[in-house]
Amino acid sequence: MDIDARGPRFAAAVTTVVLAAALITRSPWLLAWQTLVFAFGAAAGVSRSPYGWLFRTAVRPRLAPPTEFEPPEPPRFAQAVGLVFAGLGLVGFTLGPGWLGLAATGLALAAAFLNSAFGYCLGCEMFLLLRRLAVRAE
Repeated sequence: MDIDARGPRFAAAVTTVVLAAALITRSPWLLAWQTLVFAFGAAAGVSRSPYGWLFRTAVRPRLAPPTEFEPPEPPRFAQAVGLVFAGLGLVGFTLGPGWLGLAATGLALAAAFLNSAFGYCLGCEMFLLLRRLAVRAE
Protein backbone atom coordinates (compact mmCIF):
# COMPACT_ATOMS: atom_id res chain seq x y z
CA MET A 1 0.00 0.00 0.00
CA ASP A 2 1.44 3.36 -1.02
CA ILE A 3 2.07 6.10 1.53
CA ASP A 4 1.39 9.83 1.59
CA ALA A 5 4.53 11.35 0.04
CA ARG A 6 4.41 14.26 2.49
CA GLY A 7 5.09 11.95 5.45
CA PRO A 8 8.68 11.02 4.59
CA ARG A 9 9.43 14.63 3.70
CA PHE A 10 8.09 15.78 7.09
CA ALA A 11 10.19 13.09 8.79
CA ALA A 12 13.22 14.33 6.85
CA ALA A 13 12.60 17.87 8.10
CA VAL A 14 12.47 16.72 11.73
CA THR A 15 15.51 14.54 11.11
CA THR A 16 17.36 17.55 9.68
CA VAL A 17 16.72 19.53 12.87
CA VAL A 18 17.74 16.65 15.15
CA LEU A 19 20.89 15.86 13.18
CA ALA A 20 21.88 19.53 12.98
CA ALA A 21 21.49 19.85 16.74
CA ALA A 22 23.46 16.63 17.28
CA LEU A 23 26.22 17.86 14.99
CA ILE A 24 26.44 21.32 16.55
CA THR A 25 26.42 20.02 20.13
CA ARG A 26 28.20 16.74 19.35
CA SER A 27 25.56 15.14 21.54
CA PRO A 28 25.64 11.35 21.48
CA TRP A 29 22.19 11.38 23.12
CA LEU A 30 20.54 13.27 20.28
CA LEU A 31 22.30 11.09 17.75
CA ALA A 32 21.27 7.97 19.69
CA TRP A 33 17.64 9.14 19.51
CA GLN A 34 17.89 9.68 15.76
CA THR A 35 19.58 6.30 15.34
CA LEU A 36 16.65 4.71 17.16
CA VAL A 37 14.19 6.57 14.91
CA PHE A 38 16.06 5.31 11.84
CA ALA A 39 15.95 1.77 13.26
CA PHE A 40 12.16 1.99 13.69
CA GLY A 41 11.78 3.34 10.17
CA ALA A 42 13.98 0.64 8.67
CA ALA A 43 12.31 -2.18 10.59
CA ALA A 44 8.67 -1.15 10.50
CA GLY A 45 8.51 1.43 7.71
CA VAL A 46 8.68 5.19 7.74
CA SER A 47 4.96 5.58 8.45
CA ARG A 48 5.37 3.56 11.68
CA SER A 49 8.42 5.44 12.92
CA PRO A 50 8.08 8.06 15.68
CA TYR A 51 8.15 10.90 13.13
CA GLY A 52 5.65 9.02 10.97
CA TRP A 53 3.34 8.75 13.96
CA LEU A 54 3.76 12.47 14.63
CA PHE A 55 2.90 13.27 11.01
CA ARG A 56 -0.10 10.93 11.02
CA THR A 57 -1.56 12.19 14.29
CA ALA A 58 -0.63 15.88 14.46
CA VAL A 59 0.16 17.12 10.96
CA ARG A 60 -1.81 15.15 8.36
CA PRO A 61 -5.24 15.87 9.91
CA ARG A 62 -4.57 19.59 9.37
CA LEU A 63 -3.65 19.18 5.69
CA ALA A 64 -5.70 18.68 2.57
CA PRO A 65 -6.09 15.06 1.48
CA PRO A 66 -2.94 13.68 -0.15
CA THR A 67 -2.61 13.94 -3.90
CA GLU A 68 0.78 12.26 -4.24
CA PHE A 69 1.63 8.79 -3.03
CA GLU A 70 4.78 6.69 -3.16
CA PRO A 71 5.69 3.07 -2.49
CA PRO A 72 6.97 2.51 1.04
CA GLU A 73 10.03 0.45 0.09
CA PRO A 74 12.37 3.26 -1.09
CA PRO A 75 11.85 5.43 2.03
CA ARG A 76 12.26 2.33 4.20
CA PHE A 77 15.58 1.60 2.50
CA ALA A 78 16.57 5.24 3.01
CA GLN A 79 15.89 4.81 6.73
CA ALA A 80 18.26 1.83 6.73
CA VAL A 81 20.95 3.92 5.03
CA GLY A 82 20.35 6.67 7.62
CA LEU A 83 20.66 4.05 10.35
CA VAL A 84 24.10 3.04 9.08
CA PHE A 85 25.37 6.63 8.94
CA ALA A 86 23.85 7.59 12.29
CA GLY A 87 25.27 4.43 13.83
CA LEU A 88 28.73 5.28 12.51
CA GLY A 89 28.32 8.80 13.84
CA LEU A 90 27.31 7.46 17.22
CA VAL A 91 30.39 5.25 17.32
CA GLY A 92 32.56 8.23 16.40
CA PHE A 93 31.02 10.47 19.07
CA THR A 94 31.17 7.87 21.84
CA LEU A 95 34.27 5.78 21.12
CA GLY A 96 36.16 7.89 18.62
CA PRO A 97 37.55 8.98 16.37
CA GLY A 98 35.68 12.26 16.60
CA TRP A 99 36.06 12.96 12.88
CA LEU A 100 33.99 9.83 12.17
CA GLY A 101 31.16 11.20 14.30
CA LEU A 102 31.29 14.54 12.52
CA ALA A 103 31.60 13.10 9.01
CA ALA A 104 28.92 10.42 9.31
CA THR A 105 26.47 12.75 11.04
CA GLY A 106 27.19 15.46 8.48
CA LEU A 107 26.50 13.09 5.59
CA ALA A 108 23.24 11.94 7.16
CA LEU A 109 22.31 15.59 7.74
CA ALA A 110 23.04 16.47 4.10
CA ALA A 111 20.81 13.64 2.86
CA ALA A 112 17.97 14.56 5.22
CA PHE A 113 18.22 18.21 4.21
CA LEU A 114 18.06 17.35 0.49
CA ASN A 115 14.86 15.40 1.11
CA SER A 116 13.22 17.96 3.36
CA ALA A 117 14.12 21.05 1.33
CA PHE A 118 14.00 19.73 -2.23
CA GLY A 119 12.12 16.43 -2.07
CA TYR A 120 15.19 14.56 -3.32
CA CYS A 121 15.70 11.35 -1.36
CA LEU A 122 19.23 9.98 -1.85
CA GLY A 123 18.42 6.68 -0.13
CA CYS A 124 15.33 6.26 -2.30
CA GLU A 125 17.40 6.87 -5.42
CA MET A 126 19.96 4.32 -4.20
CA PHE A 127 17.13 1.81 -3.73
CA LEU A 128 15.85 2.35 -7.26
CA LEU A 129 19.36 2.11 -8.74
CA LEU A 130 20.06 -1.12 -6.88
CA ARG A 131 16.71 -2.53 -8.01
CA ARG A 132 17.51 -1.69 -11.66
CA LEU A 133 20.94 -3.31 -11.33
CA ALA A 134 19.39 -6.44 -9.82
CA VAL A 135 16.89 -6.71 -12.68
CA ARG A 136 19.67 -6.36 -15.26
CA ALA A 137 21.73 -9.02 -13.50
CA GLU A 138 18.93 -11.57 -13.81
